[in-house]
Amino acid sequence: MKLKEKKAVFFDLDHTLWDFEKNSALTFQVILQKHNVEVDIEMFIENYIPINLKYWKMYRDGHISQQELRYKRLKEAFVTVGCDVEDIIIDKLWEDYIALLPTYNHLYEGTVEILEYLRPNYSLHIITNGVQEIAKLKNADIYHYFDTITNSEQAGCKKPDAKIFEYALKIANVEKNTGVMIGDCIEADVQGALDCGLDAIYFNENKLAVKEGIPQVHNLLELKNFL
Repeated sequence: MKLKEKKAVFFDLDHTLWDFEKNSALTFQVILQKHNVEVDIEMFIENYIPINLKYWKMYRDGHISQQELRYKRLKEAFVTVGCDVEDIIIDKLWEDYIALLPTYNHLYEGTVEILEYLRPNYSLHIITNGVQEIAKLKNADIYHYFDTITNSEQAGCKKPDAKIFEYALKIANVEKNTGVMIGDCIEADVQGALDCGLDAIYFNENKLAVKEGIPQVHNLLELKNFL
């Protein structure tokens, strides 16, 4: 069902357009070898993914600092796989990780096609809690599609706080009823937008159970059904 009277589309970036897990795995392959960390990379990444999501939620909710996020997710992942890594090496790893991660440019299937489809009829925008979004967008060659980019540092708060959505709407000069938010996190992107009075579509790549009434897509090209 087409959403009526929409003029602006707001996207999350990581895990929605930019393939965070694939780009992250490529980054780890390089930095773990660089620092001679002897660990089964596939096993490490498999354990790191849920640990990272756990600490990101803690960071998003204001329970830990960005510095703690960067250190603790790596420390716990190494402990989980039984790999003893000194703190000085962990510090070097996260510094290299942050520097190298945005240089990779893998996007979700259909990203460019859906942006090309939307661009003639909608203004396009980014709202992200992530970091280095400009570099990620430019290296993936999709920066030029977006009119505004809002991050949590600019807004002074993180999704799902309504203030970050209000901030993004203000700088985009968009009325709530004419915008829609699209993201992979049901709490931060979808519920956060809905609580602000902004319509939302859930990018449900993994086909998770979701309460009735929330529009969802499993592939970005399915957005054509709504927009």
